Amino acid sequence: MRLSHAIENLIDYLKNKSVLILGFGREGRSTYALLRRFLPEKPLGIADSRVCKTGEDPFVTTYFGENYLDALSRYEICIKSPGIPFRGVSVPESCAITCQMDLFLRFAECTKIGVTGTKGKTTTSTLIYRFLREAGLSACLIGNIGVPVFEDLSAAESTIAVIEMSSHQLQYTSSSPHVAMLTNIYEEHLDHYDGGFQGYVNAKLNIVRHQKKEDYFIYNADQGIDDFLNKKTIKSNLFPVSVFASDPFLRSLAGISPYLKGKHNLQDIYFAVAAARRFGVDDEAILTALKAYEGIEHRMEFVGKFRDIDFYNDSIATIPHAVLCALDALGNVGTLILGGHDRGLHYEDFAADLAAKKLPNIICLPETGHIIGKLLEKAGALSNIFYVSDLPEAVKTAYTLTPRNTSCILSPAASSYNVYRDFEEKGQHFKQLVREMGK
Repeated sequence: MRLSHAIENLIDYLKNKSVLILGFGREGRSTYALLRRFLPEKPLGIADSRVCKTGEDPFVTTYFGENYLDALSRYEICIKSPGIPFRGVSVPESCAITCQMDLFLRFAECTKIGVTGTKGKTTTSTLIYRFLREAGLSACLIGNIGVPVFEDLSAAESTIAVIEMSSHQLQYTSSSPHVAMLTNIYEEHLDHYDGGFQGYVNAKLNIVRHQKKEDYFIYNADQGIDDFLNKKTIKSNLFPVSVFASDPFLRSLAGISPYLKGKHNLQDIYFAVAAARRFGVDDEAILTALKAYEGIEHRMEFVGKFRDIDFYNDSIATIPHAVLCALDALGNVGTLILGGHDRGLHYEDFAADLAAKKLPNIICLPETGHIIGKLLEKAGALSNIFYVSDLPEAVKTAYTLTPRNTSCILSPAASSYNVYRDFEEKGQHFKQLVREMGK
């Protein structure tokens, strides 16, 4: 079998080292599948806090349960899944931590466009991919979008790889993409990193740290990036993007797609255009792709009109800034449903900004919703504030209270891990409840 250079180099790097797969979710399983395909009898370790099914593989040693991280001391290389936090974890010097993203950036020989940021990653990555394809270029869309970069390494190597990159995926990378993009940075995942916010920022900035002089770094000109990064240390070509761009073509794109409302989505369009133009994509292809764009699930997603109320699912809005952007973009919001897992974010400023919106109703879910509700009361908010115990009660309350011919939006300002597996599961449950109760 003729192997691609990426796989050949990766296998050569791993074949004579003891390897631990840390985390056995979708990404961990794809790592296992790739290694087993080319190294069928290589001894491997698999570690996870949960008991996972690994099949009848005589060459696998498993480490499941509370002390699963103890396995690190027994291996030379740990291929870590992004969802496993290393905050407070002492990694043995004998064990090198890597991840799929790091190995892909190091060994895949394709052209790589990497997109990171607290918000806007998925929209921007998807638009770049659509622009490239509309222009007739071969491209794939992988990474944090839901497709592990090891899913089809051979195919990715023969195309332009558009890669959505989370901070977790970037934390242990030692290479950077040819085109790196930073959409924004706000407080998030403070419970994941040593150093809190600074640890999170440091992980994000790995997207640009290892670029070369012929590479491009596209960043948000409207956010004080100098607070996070000394641009003089960057070796690549700098390309700032502003929502206040003077380019006539960019200005003409506002309102082209009903699925991209608001300034934050307009800036995502500008980011995507900036990346696509690096590859010669013309304005006609960009316009055609934008007009055909059908939106992304859980991102200001229109669920439907029920009992004269427009319902929107914005479960991806896991930070305060994203909620405020959604409210500005929609306008005429009668009810906001917020709240979720408490990760230690600070909500005082958000409560003051939210109070200024003077929304008719704000429904507060545990845990953070109850915290925000109390802060709203303290700030003298004029909104009706309701405390509920779960999402079914929230939707039932929304149907009772939301003024007709206004909108109700689920936009949590928090992650969903206190009740749900992820924001997708929360968004799906919300849509199900809205449809069932709206009959």
